[in-house]
Amino acid sequence: MKKLIEFRNIVKQFDNTVVLKGINLDIYENEFVTLLGPSGCGKTTLLRILGGFLAQDQGEVYINGEEISNVPAYQRPINTVFQRYALFPHLDVFENVAFGLRIKKMPENLIKPKVERMIALVGLEGYEHRDVTLMSGGQQQRVAIARALVNEPDVLLLDEPLSALDRKLRTEMQQELKRIQQEVGITFIFVTHDQEEALTMSDKIVVMRDGIIQQIGTPTEIYNEPKNRYVANFIGNSNILDGEMKKDYLVSFDDKDYECVDFGFKENEPVDVIIRPEDIRILPKGKGKLNGQVLSVLFKGVHYESIVETRRGASKTITLHVMDDRDVVNEAGNEKMHATDFTMDIEDVASLTSEELIARANAQAWNPDNEEDHPITSVSHEIQAKPGKYPLTFKSAKGTEITVSVNVVEPKFVEDKDNEIGIQAFDVYKSVDEIRESMAISVDLRTWADAYAWDLETEEEIAIDDVRFDFDANTIEEGDYPVTFVTEGRVYKVHTTEKQEEDALVSLDFGPEDIHVMHKEEQG
Repeated sequence: MKKLIEFRNIVKQFDNTVVLKGINLDIYENEFVTLLGPSGCGKTTLLRILGGFLAQDQGEVYINGEEISNVPAYQRPINTVFQRYALFPHLDVFENVAFGLRIKKMPENLIKPKVERMIALVGLEGYEHRDVTLMSGGQQQRVAIARALVNEPDVLLLDEPLSALDRKLRTEMQQELKRIQQEVGITFIFVTHDQEEALTMSDKIVVMRDGIIQQIGTPTEIYNEPKNRYVANFIGNSNILDGEMKKDYLVSFDDKDYECVDFGFKENEPVDVIIRPEDIRILPKGKGKLNGQVLSVLFKGVHYESIVETRRGASKTITLHVMDDRDVVNEAGNEKMHATDFTMDIEDVASLTSEELIARANAQAWNPDNEEDHPITSVSHEIQAKPGKYPLTFKSAKGTEITVSVNVVEPKFVEDKDNEIGIQAFDVYKSVDEIRESMAISVDLRTWADAYAWDLETEEEIAIDDVRFDFDANTIEEGDYPVTFVTEGRVYKVHTTEKQEEDALVSLDFGPEDIHVMHKEEQG
C-alpha cells in the first residue's frame, strides 16, 4: 500500500503541559486507522493537527509526500465528522450534504447526482427533504458523514462520532462505518476511547497514553500480543500477574513454573504475564494447574464471567453501628446540631486536635431554614490514652450542644503470616442519613474505619482490594452490620459458556500458548 500520511516528531504543548511527545506515525491509503486511548492521551490533538485546526509546536506532517503544516484547513484533502455533527438546522438533508459542493461553485447538474449517491450510500434514501432537527442521532450522524464524503476527500477524520448514541445504535453504526469506508475506498482516521469500537472497525489501532504511542498493530496483534501492561489492560479483559522469566519458554508466577511460547528474555528477568479470561478452562478440583474457589458469576450475554480465587488475601472484619439521626434542635437559636460516636486508636490520642475531633465525629451545626452552616466554637473532652469510652461535647455560639462517645481501643490488627500481610480497621458509628447519602460507600467505609494494610516485612502499604458487606446503602436501617476489608489475594477472571456455581471448588487450566509474557520496562 502507498504511504498517505506521515507524522514526524510531532510535539504539542498547552499551558506548560506537553500533550504530544514526539509522535511518529505512518498511515497508508484505504486504511481504517483508530487512535485509541483515554481522555487526555493526545489522540484528538493529533487529529486536529492533521485537520489543520491546530498547529504543532515541533515536527512535520506530510500528505502524499508534501509537507502541509502551512496549508490551511480548507485547502487540505481532508474532511472531518465531529462529535456533535455540526449540521445546519435551517437546511434539509439534501442541502446539508450539498453545502460543500455549492461553496466550491460546482454546476447544479453535477451536484444532484453526487448528493443523491452519498445519501443512498449512508442509507437515507427518501430523507432528502427531511428537517435534520427532527432526525435521530444516528440519522444525523449519517447526514454528517455524507456531507463530508461528498467532497471526495483523501482522508476522513472522525472525532468520537458514536459517543452520543445508545449502545444498540452505536453497534449498528460501527458496522455501517466500516461498510462505507470499504465502499468509498478512502482512508478513515477514527478517534475513540472505546476498545470495542477499535477492535470492531479498525485495520490498524494506535494505542496512546500521555502523549506517547504505546503500540501500533492490527486488532489481532494488539489483543493477542500486547506490548505492555497498559495496552493489555486497555484492550479487552486481562489477568495480569507478576512473574519471572526463568529461561526461554519457562516462566514462573504464583510460585510455580509454567511452559510458555515466549523467548528472548534475560534469565530470571522480572516480567508481566497476561492470560486472557477466555483462554482459561474451568475443570473439577485437582484436574488443572491451579485450584481455587468461585467467588462470583455474572452472565454477560454470550458468556459467563466467573471470578475464581486461587489464593486468599488477608482480611479484617469490623462492625458498622448504624444509628437513627440524633440531631439536637435549638428552637430558640433556630439551629440544629449533629455528631456521631466513633472509634479511635489509642496511639492517636496524644495528637488530637479540635479540628480532628470535629471531622471524626462529623460534627455540624446549621440553620434548618436555609441550611447555612454555623461554626462549632467549643470542643470539650477528657479523652485519655487508655482503652475505654469517653464523652465528647461540641457546642456552638448559639448555645446548642451535643455529646457523643469516643471508643478508644488498643491497635488490633490481623497478621497473615503465610502472605506476610498485616491489616487493621476500627468499628464505625454512623447515622442512617450519613450512610444513605454516601456517594461511594466502599471508599467511605475505608476512610471511616481507618482501614490500612501493610507488608509485615517491609512495612510498605498494601492496597485494600475489596470491601465486603451485605446491606443496601440506599435503604439501610438502624442496626449493626459486619464489614470486611480484604487485601488482594489472587483472583482470576474466567469467561466460559457454561455457568459455574458460586462457592464451588474448581481447578483452572491453560496451555503454554495461552500465556503471554511482557517486559516490565515497557509499561510506559
